[in-house]
Amino acid sequence: MDDHVRISHFRNHYELTRKNYMVKNLKRFRRQLEREAGKLEAAKCDFFPKTFEMPCEYHLFVEEFRKHPGITWIMKPVARSQGKGIFLFRRLKDVMDWRKDTRNSDDQKEELPVENYVAQRYVENPYLIGGRKFDLRVYVLVMSYLPLRAWLYRDGFARFSNTRFTLSSIDDQYVHLTNVAVQKTSPDYHPKKGCKWMLQRFRQYLASKHGPQAVEALFSDMDNIFIKSLQSVQKVIISDKHCFELYGYDILIDQDLKPWLLEVNASPSLTASSQEDYELKTCLVEDTLHVVDMEARLTGKEKRIGGFDLMWNDGPVSREEGAPDLPGTGNFMTNTHLGCINDRKNQLQHLFCSLQAQKKASS
Repeated sequence: MDDHVRISHFRNHYELTRKNYMVKNLKRFRRQLEREAGKLEAAKCDFFPKTFEMPCEYHLFVEEFRKHPGITWIMKPVARSQGKGIFLFRRLKDVMDWRKDTRNSDDQKEELPVENYVAQRYVENPYLIGGRKFDLRVYVLVMSYLPLRAWLYRDGFARFSNTRFTLSSIDDQYVHLTNVAVQKTSPDYHPKKGCKWMLQRFRQYLASKHGPQAVEALFSDMDNIFIKSLQSVQKVIISDKHCFELYGYDILIDQDLKPWLLEVNASPSLTASSQEDYELKTCLVEDTLHVVDMEARLTGKEKRIGGFDLMWNDGPVSREEGAPDLPGTGNFMTNTHLGCINDRKNQLQHLFCSLQAQKKASS
């Protein structure tokens, strides 16, 4: 391919974006960290619920299931989206019925491959706002895996269910699934209001309830999720200078303000469900193209472009201009501003004006 050509996926992006591969790579990376850096460092990967791939880990799952009777589990197809094929269960019989359903009937001559699922412990104590469950959609742009170079977008949103949360009705998808594709079919759905909060509003709400320190700790834990998940596939993904990837992370917050990684989407929806959502996503696409920089206008030293902040550049990036990118020195703060006020238009205008001035000066 010519130098200017760009492709919006890495060749084997599914290593992070298929639910079973994501968990497999995170488990392997956790074991590696424990061997090389000890249990404390490995514990930084404890941000995904206990998960088993079905049907190949069925017997391991049954063993775990019997250790904790009565808890809720969730079954998800590994390669579907928009909440399709997901169900909750508390009885082993439900999984045995599922296994029977996945097998072909005797009158079928050709055997079709069994669709893989993951069985995952359901987070039974989600943080609720107005009695409703929600999860967060956060955007991470990876320009390279070797070395790892990743940008975090300041804007994102919380997706709410339309129905008050309860564990007494695990069959009600409007209670437990926050996917917009599911919620917009609810009889209570209001198309103009939608079911989203922008991340700025969510962060302000949490700060008013729990104080800024608790919010900083939560968002720092989320930064850890982004970096550790990318590092878990860094040596597996086929890195190519022509490729980049815009990931959509789905994060659930529990009552203890602990973030859980639910999944990573390779093709996050860019369909808008409200005017606010439309503005976010058009800016997201524009800023992504600015970072991809097919016109070769950037110097490579930028820490912020539009709504994107460079959070990892073969190592953590300092928030302070001119400060060394060395964690553990002084008051090092990672260059992430998730949910903070985004003055992207002024920033872009300033950036490109300064780039033009540099070009004029050099010519």
